[in-house]
Amino acid sequence: STMQFLLFLHSLKGDFVMKMKWIALAVAAAIPAAAMAIGGASGPKIDYEVQGHIGEVMGNPYGIAPLTAVIRDGGYTLADVTVHIVPKQGGQKISYKVSRSQLLTHGGVPVFGLYPDYLNTIRVDYTRIDTTGKKEKFSDEYKLYAPPVYFEPAGNTMERMMPFEAEVKKADPEFSDRLYFVNNFGQKSSIGTRAVWNNPTGGALEWNYWPQNTVIDTKGEVRWFMFANPIYDLNSLYSAGVMMGFKQNADGLLTWGFGQRYVKYDILGREVFNRRLPMRYGDFSHSMDDADNGHYFLRVSSSNWKRADGKNVRTVRDVIAEVDQNGNVVDEWRLAEILDPYRDNVMKVLDQGAVCLNIDASQAGKTLTAEEIAKLDASDKFGDIVGTGPGRNWAHVNSVDYDPEDDSIIISSRHQSAIIKIGRDKKVKWILSSPEGWKKGWAEKVLTPIDANGGKIKCSGSKCEGEFDWTWTQHTAFKIDEKSKGDIIYVSAFDNGDARGMEQPPLPEMKYSRSVVYKIDQKKMTVEQIWAYGKERGHDWYSPVTSLTEYQADKNSIFVYSATAGASFDMASGAFTSAPNPYIEEFKWGAKEPSVEIQLKNCTGYQAWPFSVEKALSQEVK
Repeated sequence: STMQFLLFLHSLKGDFVMKMKWIALAVAAAIPAAAMAIGGASGPKIDYEVQGHIGEVMGNPYGIAPLTAVIRDGGYTLADVTVHIVPKQGGQKISYKVSRSQLLTHGGVPVFGLYPDYLNTIRVDYTRIDTTGKKEKFSDEYKLYAPPVYFEPAGNTMERMMPFEAEVKKADPEFSDRLYFVNNFGQKSSIGTRAVWNNPTGGALEWNYWPQNTVIDTKGEVRWFMFANPIYDLNSLYSAGVMMGFKQNADGLLTWGFGQRYVKYDILGREVFNRRLPMRYGDFSHSMDDADNGHYFLRVSSSNWKRADGKNVRTVRDVIAEVDQNGNVVDEWRLAEILDPYRDNVMKVLDQGAVCLNIDASQAGKTLTAEEIAKLDASDKFGDIVGTGPGRNWAHVNSVDYDPEDDSIIISSRHQSAIIKIGRDKKVKWILSSPEGWKKGWAEKVLTPIDANGGKIKCSGSKCEGEFDWTWTQHTAFKIDEKSKGDIIYVSAFDNGDARGMEQPPLPEMKYSRSVVYKIDQKKMTVEQIWAYGKERGHDWYSPVTSLTEYQADKNSIFVYSATAGASFDMASGAFTSAPNPYIEEFKWGAKEPSVEIQLKNCTGYQAWPFSVEKALSQEVK
């Protein structure tokens, strides 16, 4: 650079220095003014490249989002800004307006949606206003190389491509502008994965996977990824865990949690907060929901629970903590005091080869007997294990959805195969579940299945006539606010399908998953199944764990991520030969076939959902 060259000249001595200074001045005069920062006559000059009519480009401005940038405002005030990421040939265009608040927050123009390992072309239309109030319109074109996608490799034979290959099977024109946030993860050995809580006993600290978070377009191209290394450390007990519960809030910002932390960032990687869990709790995973008043509902566990037998334990995935904007705890739902932590019907029939993410091919199809459950429950063995009572994984709550209409929460409890609504008073309002095993006090809250005409559906045990079915080891029970009114509410869920009908099928190939929507009359205590998809896809679409179903108001659609479908298994060796091959799908409301289907290859999926760049960068802060 010119600055380095002048410093080199200054280090030389004699007449030669004078001659070289003249040469340096000539060189400096030949450098375009646009390539120098503008300072006063005596002010400092710092070299950087300016491609347009404002300031320099900062790639990855906050360190964790390499496919983003900020074009600095150069000291001007900017207005009427629109960004266009020029697509590859046949690619998906990303264009968005930039709000004034975003321009002020980032000191320039935020750029989102760059292609990795590619020299991107970005066009920016804007009005530039100087200190005298003079306005000029510009349309600048920028060239910016963005780096390849990088995640820490796990070092196993299933890895084929980072982060994954995406096969676009279908993308109708109405959905061609979609961007999908994909929350996946991979195994990676570390000190953290070998650690367990032992003061008090039990807990789920050792649950650790490397984050693989991306945004893809409907062409299957990655347009954003998180370089998590600056904020994540597998070898630190308080900076590791499984990144889960991602959500784009109404303000456009991202919230999620991992291990002993819950956080909020914008899509460029700017930190809003990154907090340790309150000391009363530990082991965040699965779900972080927001409320309009700025509160957050965190699925955590108790860091010190006094059991009825006098033993102190860490619990497992059975507490909801509500925190305010400043991290103060304002309320909690201690589910072992609200539900029946000793209902073991589902746990006795779970496939022990796929208890959440602890997938063990050698245990596929095996279940626990009543005697084994009783022996375990009588022991001092606590932690992230299937069993009943506080200190064991009896509930496994994997989603929390706050309902402001009646100040309640809706939870999905995998190990009860139940979707449950609980009020602020900690009383159960209703239970969407097979009636088997619910004792008095809860049995009265189980919803009654009805058909479209309001007729009661005949059920025997855990099986009902017709197409109606309960959810089994389900994920993501979300109220559909836009469809609900008064006592009539709609709830979506991903019915994973393990232990369907309270049993394991004769052959594993008989298992299937469903995406399902229910209509619930909270006053009459009835439930109607109004839409389902997945049974017709059979075992190839079966996701034993994880996954998501969620309504999308902007397109009146249902989004589905069958996140652990399609793993290859070798019966002879008893081992998996590939990671899962998840499905991203989106359906028009009521449609029997998807408008979008994208299959990812060789990756372990958790959740995915449509991402809105307009919500993130175009809306003004109120």
